[in-house]
Amino acid sequence: MALMQSRGGEVKEGMRLARQGLAGLGRVVLDQLYPPACAVCASPLMQSDTLCATCFADLRPITAPYCPVLGVPFETDPGPGALSAEAMADPPPFGRARAALAYGEVVGTLVSRFKYGDRVELARFCARLMMGAGEDFWPGRPLLVPVPLHASRLRFRRYNQSMLLARELAILSGLAVDPHLVRRIRKTRQQVGLSGESRLRNVQGAFAVHPNLLERLAGRPVVLVDDVYTTGATLKAVTRALRRGGVERVDVLTLARVVIGQDVTI
Repeated sequence: MALMQSRGGEVKEGMRLARQGLAGLGRVVLDQLYPPACAVCASPLMQSDTLCATCFADLRPITAPYCPVLGVPFETDPGPGALSAEAMADPPPFGRARAALAYGEVVGTLVSRFKYGDRVELARFCARLMMGAGEDFWPGRPLLVPVPLHASRLRFRRYNQSMLLARELAILSGLAVDPHLVRRIRKTRQQVGLSGESRLRNVQGAFAVHPNLLERLAGRPVVLVDDVYTTGATLKAVTRALRRGGVERVDVLTLARVVIGQDVTI
């Protein structure tokens, strides 16, 4: 019996090494067909799925000091517990929002190629940046929940970028992902170009939770995962659906967020 178990273990280890070898071979072949290049400016690189030094330097990481609720960066440190004007004027239904980067030209190109350009491999790079931004969330061992797409949009786009980010975060953190905890029950207009008020109306009543929500959650807090926090309308709508279902703690993690005063349209 021990001999059989030993041989079984050897076979499994051999299969694992073979898979790694095939994966490595696949990467070599892809690198020959499509030489590694910067995901934003296409400059040649030694490895794929990353940015060149110039584009990387143009990223604007969000670091302390920032609003403890919305994660909005402060220009100067206002002292412990100080909230942003936005958080005081319109307190969100979620607990905390964090983003790795301030939205800008480089981030916009990166997100566009990942979200609309079939560059799904960029999810790994983005998730590595998001891990640090979400460091306050991980000790609570939350459940990662991607913001869902409507079924018709998912068929058209073929993948949900939020789901890909959540999966990569799960690999890095060892946490679980539940893509079925929330679903989008109403097809909505794309939020691009809409005003803040129009975005809120657009997603109102667009989400519903799983009928066995609390059983699937098993007492864990939720971290909603998305690519960009613009006005927060979609994330707030998802949060409200979860809170109505009995979820006590919801936080938000995105790759980037628009900082008030930026002249961007997304």
